[in-house]
Amino acid sequence: MKISVVGTGYVGLVSGACLAEVGNDVLCLDLDPEKIRMLASGGIPIFEPGLQDMVQRNVAAGRLRFTTDIERAVHHGTIQFIAVGTPPEEDGSADMQYVLAAARNMGRLMTDYKVVVDKSTVPVGTADRVQAAIAEELQKRGVTTPYAVVSNPEFLKEGAAVEDFMRPDRIIVGANDEQAVHLMRALYSPFQRNRERLIVTDVRSAELTKYAANAMLATRISFMNELANLAEALGADIEMVRQGMGADPRIGHHFLYPGCGYGGSCFPKDVKALIKTAAGEAGLDLKVLTAVEAANDAQKHVLGRKVKQRLGDDLSERHFAVWGLAFKPNTDDMREASSIELINDLLATGATVTAYDPVAMHEAQRVLGDDPRISYAKTPNEALAGADALVIVTEWKEFRSPDFDLIKARLKQPLIVDGRNLYDPAWVRGQGFEYLAIGR
Repeated sequence: MKISVVGTGYVGLVSGACLAEVGNDVLCLDLDPEKIRMLASGGIPIFEPGLQDMVQRNVAAGRLRFTTDIERAVHHGTIQFIAVGTPPEEDGSADMQYVLAAARNMGRLMTDYKVVVDKSTVPVGTADRVQAAIAEELQKRGVTTPYAVVSNPEFLKEGAAVEDFMRPDRIIVGANDEQAVHLMRALYSPFQRNRERLIVTDVRSAELTKYAANAMLATRISFMNELANLAEALGADIEMVRQGMGADPRIGHHFLYPGCGYGGSCFPKDVKALIKTAAGEAGLDLKVLTAVEAANDAQKHVLGRKVKQRLGDDLSERHFAVWGLAFKPNTDDMREASSIELINDLLATGATVTAYDPVAMHEAQRVLGDDPRISYAKTPNEALAGADALVIVTEWKEFRSPDFDLIKARLKQPLIVDGRNLYDPAWVRGQGFEYLAIGR
């Protein structure tokens, strides 16, 4: 099947590569010529396990190509994925200019039947706006080319996106056109050979499903973070509480891990957008999600508070080692990362920082700027030298079983502030460390 993908960001590139992997003829469009040159030569602009090999393999096989030519992309695919960015506006709403620009280009150039697929995370009602934008362009041309607009939200976890696309737990298709549903079933049949995973809904329900899923996961995280803070104040152990809660099959163990707040490109943006959509489109105040957002904003400062409670408000003579910069493991994504708030909190009190992350340091330097108070280490152990404490922000696997004797020897004092509860408190304290975790 011939597929066009508009946008070669996180969602577009993963989708295009995975669709090519099962034999489709995929053409990806992006207006950034530098990015297209990188992709065509086998490079990728993001870190995602398994993605670069897949891109290189399918480029070499001729199934995956890249272009800046809008007309070529519109004419290529019967199915046209829109996978462009929808960054948050200042008021929290999603910026739809790139989605609607892609739709207008399709209406301006299409000459035969197209299935236009909203793959980007977009507010409820976006398909109607895409439909109207295409119809307006067709009307200007005086033609009645048939088309259908489908909502097919992505459910890709950064760090496991290739696996999620190739082995999905569900595929949501919101459509009102039978031919479009038939084509979408054919497109996704290679990804659901052992059982049916495709759920067909109306378009608006599909659009809302994406926001609802992310908002639910964000709610679980913020709930556990608040419960961890309470457990700490009451002298309880949140890990024991988590195990007891998760044993209830109605609750389960997923997303019950407390920490120093969620980040990334999805949860913060989608929670904000859903709150804004509810208020603007339906006149509803989503009190639970407003509290989820406020709790997360506060939790991102929990590590800085712990450091100041232990070492005082004036940290002008202090230096800290920070392990982990990306918002989660297996990605270099720094968007809304808790490390940004921690480092800013430490710098604001006069401290200096040496940070280490396996893949996100280049991106961190771009986000945090060229600040002489921040240095970057080549290894986790190098970051420890002369630090007053080790602060752990991201739960990379290489941090799970470190050499505690070496940590103690390199730190000025044996103090670990753990924002991800990586270690058993009794064991670490038994090694002679002061160990400050979340809710333990």
